Amino acid sequence: MARNSMIFGLLLVALGIGGYYGTSQASLTALIPAAFGVGIFGLGIAALKDSFRKHAMHAAAVLGLVGFAATVLYLVDLLRLIFDQPALLAKSAMALLCGTYVALAVKSFIDARRQQKPQA
Repeated sequence: MARNSMIFGLLLVALGIGGYYGTSQASLTALIPAAFGVGIFGLGIAALKDSFRKHAMHAAAVLGLVGFAATVLYLVDLLRLIFDQPALLAKSAMALLCGTYVALAVKSFIDARRQQKPQA
């Protein structure tokens, strides 16, 4: 889980920096995800040491929960926007279904190829 914390921390930092520069550096509040990311990343690094793992992972989980609680209403607003536009919902659902289907098909092809007996 320490590695996952570091990955999610880096993703949050990238989101914050991308949001900051994507809005032409209009507001420092765009860097809030980066602040959470730095914290989660740092706790992930601390968790690499066995003696800190339990406390660091609990602290990272709390930080993640605070970040989720602070932003979940925006997710609800996004879902409301999507449901107000049925065509957008249908296209998004189709993309998810087709993408999942292709991923499963490729996995199936790879699994079938691995199960073939080597021919001499």
